[in-house]
Amino acid sequence: MFGDDRRRQINLGGATTTASHAAILAQAQQERQRRHLEKRQLDASRVIQSHWRAYAAKLSVRREMLAQFDREPIGTMLSTRLLIFGGCERSRLVAWTRAASDAGEATILGLLTGPQSNSWLVLMRQIAHYMLLQTAADPQSSDSLLFLQFINLLSKNRPLSETANVPVAEQIIGYLLARDLYPKLSYCIISFPVQSKSAPQLLELVTLAVAPFRLFSTSHPYYRQSFVGIIINILTIPLLPNRITVPALLTLSSNTPFASFDLVSSSPLFQQIPSDVRRLHLLANLLVFVAPRYASSPASLNNTSLESYLRLLNTILSELPVNALDQWKPKKQQVELAAGEDSDDSTKQFKSQVVESRPSISVPDAKTASRLANLVSQEHITSLLALSEKSIAIWHQIIHLLVNILSKWPGRRDGLLTTIATGPRGPIVFKKLWRDSVRGSHLGKDTGGRSMRDARFVNDWPPLILLVELYTQALLTMSDDEFFASSPAGGTVSRNPLIIGEVTALSRQLLNIVFPLYWTEDTNEIKDGTVPGMTLTWEMVRERITKCLQAIHARDSRRPFTPAGHWLVSDQFDVKSFVAAAIAEEGQLDEGSHPRLLTKRELAYISPRLGILNNIPFSIPFETRVSIFRSFIHNDQVKFDDTFNGSSLFKHRVTIRRDRVSQDGFDHLNDLGPAWKGRLAIQFVDQFGQEEAGIDGGGVFKEFLTSLSKEVFDTDRGLWLATKQQELYPNSHSYAKEPHQLNWYRFIGRVLGKALYEGILVDVAFAGFFLAKWLGKQSYLDDLASLDPELYQGLIFLKNYTGRFEDLVANALLDLGITRTVNLKRNGQNIPVTKENRLEYIILVAYYRLTRQIKMQCDAFFEGLSEIIDPKWLRMFNQQELKILVGGVEEPIDLNDLRENVVYGGLYDDNHPTVRMFWRVCESLDQERRKQLLRFVTSCARPPLLGFKELNPKFAIRDAGIDESRLPTASTCVNLLKLPLYQDEETLRRKLLHAISAGAGFDLS
Repeated sequence: MFGDDRRRQINLGGATTTASHAAILAQAQQERQRRHLEKRQLDASRVIQSHWRAYAAKLSVRREMLAQFDREPIGTMLSTRLLIFGGCERSRLVAWTRAASDAGEATILGLLTGPQSNSWLVLMRQIAHYMLLQTAADPQSSDSLLFLQFINLLSKNRPLSETANVPVAEQIIGYLLARDLYPKLSYCIISFPVQSKSAPQLLELVTLAVAPFRLFSTSHPYYRQSFVGIIINILTIPLLPNRITVPALLTLSSNTPFASFDLVSSSPLFQQIPSDVRRLHLLANLLVFVAPRYASSPASLNNTSLESYLRLLNTILSELPVNALDQWKPKKQQVELAAGEDSDDSTKQFKSQVVESRPSISVPDAKTASRLANLVSQEHITSLLALSEKSIAIWHQIIHLLVNILSKWPGRRDGLLTTIATGPRGPIVFKKLWRDSVRGSHLGKDTGGRSMRDARFVNDWPPLILLVELYTQALLTMSDDEFFASSPAGGTVSRNPLIIGEVTALSRQLLNIVFPLYWTEDTNEIKDGTVPGMTLTWEMVRERITKCLQAIHARDSRRPFTPAGHWLVSDQFDVKSFVAAAIAEEGQLDEGSHPRLLTKRELAYISPRLGILNNIPFSIPFETRVSIFRSFIHNDQVKFDDTFNGSSLFKHRVTIRRDRVSQDGFDHLNDLGPAWKGRLAIQFVDQFGQEEAGIDGGGVFKEFLTSLSKEVFDTDRGLWLATKQQELYPNSHSYAKEPHQLNWYRFIGRVLGKALYEGILVDVAFAGFFLAKWLGKQSYLDDLASLDPELYQGLIFLKNYTGRFEDLVANALLDLGITRTVNLKRNGQNIPVTKENRLEYIILVAYYRLTRQIKMQCDAFFEGLSEIIDPKWLRMFNQQELKILVGGVEEPIDLNDLRENVVYGGLYDDNHPTVRMFWRVCESLDQERRKQLLRFVTSCARPPLLGFKELNPKFAIRDAGIDESRLPTASTCVNLLKLPLYQDEETLRRKLLHAISAGAGFDLS
């Protein structure tokens, strides 16, 4: 009647309602967790209820006791017990303290020494502790002053109780020490603003802080505990000398046993000061309280304490981050132009920048920064160095301290080194470092360098590093005459703290140390590993030693003083495999993802061999490095050909007017880009517009490059100036800094780079200080002698001046003559030159003249040069070697070498009569005439650096007809001498000398 949808649905097949096994287990686990949680909640509620009932009961008992205290006369033992058990509520404790103070000191002493002295002693200890707690709760209240005065009353009296051998004061102070006396005192002192230093509570707090040193003997554990507490909690208070009055300051200074540093161990003590900022304040306060105790006085430190104190300073500095001693200024400030920045305009010497990121730690205030600056003050350094004679252990700690300051405070590095070197004990320091430490050390005696990292050398590294730093700094302002002078004879006083033999031995020792630090496959250890006993990484030490070696080698390059082979370490490796591996590593760098311009540090990390070639190249023979240089260029040429083969860049054709070589070269080639590395086909056009005969297979380009070089390096063009030695450097005039002239410098850099790339010698000599900029090296004072002899002599006079500096009118600016003066540093016009800062002034003047004035020109030139020659290739050589690389070697022409590598053409061969006469004439010529002949044929008077086998194209001789009236001619583009068939030797001599003296020129016939 109602249809099928009204019927009950029944599954006669039997549907299962049983859950799976996993579901049953999960449900059981949930039930178990629920019951466990309910039990924990029940147990927790019971504990809470129990604690609450106990707390409520305690409050009730305390209220009852305090109520009874209020009913009892104050001062009885019962009332005192009631006060203590009642929790020493502040108002009642104040009342009790006032009553006790009014009763008088004699009454208090009577209680502590009477029949119930033990009971009273227990009560007084607890009362004192409650007073200290209430003081920490509100240090600036008048009640706190009352509490502190009562505690100090208890601590200053030392009567013995009738039943105890320990004086009362010792027991009370010992009780407080066991309950964090010094952390509470530190908190109380810090609670007072610096402006509230006159608060009377501060004197009471300081008096209580030094009380243990009056009560306990030096052998007592509480004495040491108190001294540690002073160091950790009191001397780490910011601006401590500014927070307390002079009487409090005197109390702290005179009663703290600063001569007891031998009682504490630096490392465990240091671990209890986890904050770097607190360590900075500790360092600043130690310099205030301890530094004046260096000198001999009743309060001075004995040797053991002094050594422990210096070790503590070293521990603090070792753990601080680099630059932590500098004060951070989060505001816009003017920053002096660094070595990589320049402006010749006195109004643009400084630029503004905003410091955006704060360092991880920095000095928090100016007063602390000022106190930390005492660490490197001349007075402090002189006092420290005067202690060096006390013991070897103290001397080692002083050295370690100086090295730590140099590494952790790089901003003060130069000033500290100058202070040490020029101070009254400077010469003694040098001699002690070398003769007493470095010379006898085993470091550098093992050429393999395998044992350098042993812990037994922990005391050998600091003297070595300090000597390296000091000597590197000294060489900056040491002239060659001063370097080599050994006595006042001849009017030159020696300023070299080491004699030449010692410099030679030191340089070899340093080379043996640094070479294994480059020649290693474990570059991660060099980068991250540290020197034994120091926080300096091996990479940092390697850089410092490398810089010193480079400075010594520069002296040896200018005026050799080391024996032959002194700088070579080729006995430590196979040269052939080294060359092959270096070439392979350089190829891998070019193929990889590394940037083209890598720093020397990055290069040493990526490639040990290239690291050697770029940092200590003098350890590899010069000829080997030249071979590697040519191989680098060859590989680059192959890579270039593979990249541009078949394109228009492969051979670029340029038409050059003979009378406008430089201008046409600039117009057609300056913006050539990568095609500079390709083959450039030059077509000369004469003055009549006719193309000159000749097919450029490379020779015509050489002629073009030679002619171009003569024009662009002409000093009359205004881009270059010459020293008295006729060595070129960029003009410093503002004209040379105009954009168009800077483009010319870039073009000239490309021209010279192309000459190096093709192995074509250019007859030009550059000044050493200019070549140093190719290598990224610093110029030295001695480089100024060739640029500005008068200024150089003036600076040498200033350096050696012994009179009153007040009589000299000089400040930190440079007079440029008619138009203006230039500040050498910020606010330089207001900084007088003194005995202390004269070396800084000399360095700044030399830097300005040698670097800042020509920086824009040098940068432009090097920008063009580096487009063709990779800077890391050039860094394989020093300035003198670069001169050879560019223009050939300054040495006598070897005719035997020339004859063995000559090529003959036409009728000539080595046995032809005219050829034999030619060689006999050449043998009779002096070196000057031989250079003229070489210049006549090749356009360069200097022979190739690796001999005539490297001359490209080869030196060639061919016949030029039978007309003996003709002069010999030359095609310098292909290094070809065209020699007529002369029949007698005298005619050949006369004609040849006439030709080479008259400069008969280019001939393509």
